[in-house]
Amino acid sequence: MTDQKLLDVVIVGYGPVGQSLSIHLGERGYDVAVFDRWPALYPLPRAVFHDHEIRRVFHAMGIGKEVEAISQPSAMYQWFNADWEKLVEIDWSAESISDGPVGYLFNQPSLEALFDRKAKSLANVSVQQGWEATAVHQHADHCEVSVRHGAIVDGVWTPTGETQTVRARYVIGADGANSFVRKSAGIEFDDLGFQEDWLVIDLKPHEGVKLDVPDIGQWCNPARPTTMVPGGPGFRRWEFMRLPHETLEDLQKTEKVWELLSPWVTPESATLVRHAVYTFRSLLAGNWHHGRILLAGDAAHQMPPFMGQGMCSGLRDAWNLAWRLDLILKGQASPHLLESYTAERRPQVRAVIDASIEMGQVVCISDPGEAARRDAAYLAGDVPPLAPFPGLTDGLICKDRPFACASVAGLLSVHGQIGTGEATVRFDDAMPNGFHVITLDTNPAWHLDSASHAALERIGGRAIGITADPDQAVAGRILLDTSGKYQRFFAEHGVKAIVVRPDYYIFGAVKHLADLPALIGDLTSRLAVGADVEMSTRENAEA
Repeated sequence: MTDQKLLDVVIVGYGPVGQSLSIHLGERGYDVAVFDRWPALYPLPRAVFHDHEIRRVFHAMGIGKEVEAISQPSAMYQWFNADWEKLVEIDWSAESISDGPVGYLFNQPSLEALFDRKAKSLANVSVQQGWEATAVHQHADHCEVSVRHGAIVDGVWTPTGETQTVRARYVIGADGANSFVRKSAGIEFDDLGFQEDWLVIDLKPHEGVKLDVPDIGQWCNPARPTTMVPGGPGFRRWEFMRLPHETLEDLQKTEKVWELLSPWVTPESATLVRHAVYTFRSLLAGNWHHGRILLAGDAAHQMPPFMGQGMCSGLRDAWNLAWRLDLILKGQASPHLLESYTAERRPQVRAVIDASIEMGQVVCISDPGEAARRDAAYLAGDVPPLAPFPGLTDGLICKDRPFACASVAGLLSVHGQIGTGEATVRFDDAMPNGFHVITLDTNPAWHLDSASHAALERIGGRAIGITADPDQAVAGRILLDTSGKYQRFFAEHGVKAIVVRPDYYIFGAVKHLADLPALIGDLTSRLAVGADVEMSTRENAEA
């Protein structure tokens, strides 16, 4: 059966990345169909960490409060040697640029359940679980995706014989590490060289049980490198590296699991939720965009878990794609805007993978002599700290123009509490998502010419002033910086205005307000590269 309706987007894969993308696009009014091979959500934990940037995304999805209820703020991330001497300390509990701690711990099945309810509440999002993609064909103005239905019979996914073919303007492969969509597009993975087997154990301590473990810790013990971390409220996780003499089969035996856990927890004090051996790898797709086919999440990248950025990176992919597709389908930008998707996401993810590998190479040392040398270097302070979390280095950012402040373009924008004249709220709650022009201590409208105003209106952009001086605040025009974060950010970088993208990254900044029209002109010219602007299904029908 072929569905003749032309959808805006088909998403293959209904894990967190596919779920979130369906919500982003569905809430913007687009016709979306999501297909996933499995008839039900995976019920067991996997990811346990999300950072402050992703927390902003959850708020933008309208589930910020619900996520708070199933997660907990992170504590200090500590690395210890075999003798429990502290080697490294990363303060994930510190105040972030995004208004709140750097990180949070959560239980993935609970998060996916929130996503699932939200996606299925959207009338224009069709979620079809139990459907496996079997073919993707790309044409000049759309793609065709063939899928077949299956059911679990005696624990095995079995085709029922039912098939369908759907058409869409774009197809997103969010279908995991073995992505059918990626393989259909002929996109290869680059192997960045890290590969280790780890036993991952999730358990639920019994009521009233207090465990004597670091809140978030890496025990860099060459006899058995071990990770200990919360698995969200009420859960704990341990991860144990497989040693060279061990087989995967031995490591997965339940008695082996409790043997490894025995220094901290016993069957009498906790319930085993699940255990499995994972191969931590470092893989990166060469290109994430092939015509009308795009990749996101594990379909585009895999990384060691030592920075907690696997799921976060996939959610950034979805967030980045959503506003690009929105502009294209509205006819506010050229389809060429998708060409900078890989240019933006791949270098940032590569930097995160490289940092994760570097951390993994420190943790995964099983040779006592090498571990002793590592310990001595860290305890002597001879190891430089990790580099700051990477921003964007290429793509839709303005750092190559004489009027632009190059060092600010591509950074994640500051976010804090602001006074609106009626209440003190999060900036993201006060301002609808989209392009924002933010100026310090002045009304940006005074510094825009008619062309700039028209350009912002075309892309749905808004201009707002921020000030720390209550006497300068004007409701709806100049908001009060009650947190002081904006004042500090602008002063630190020596800028007077920034243009922030819908995904909260800074397109560009200027040191002189007279250059603001040029910055906005540069943005709109980059959005409209080429003349083949595409309208959404509904707009075409109305034309």
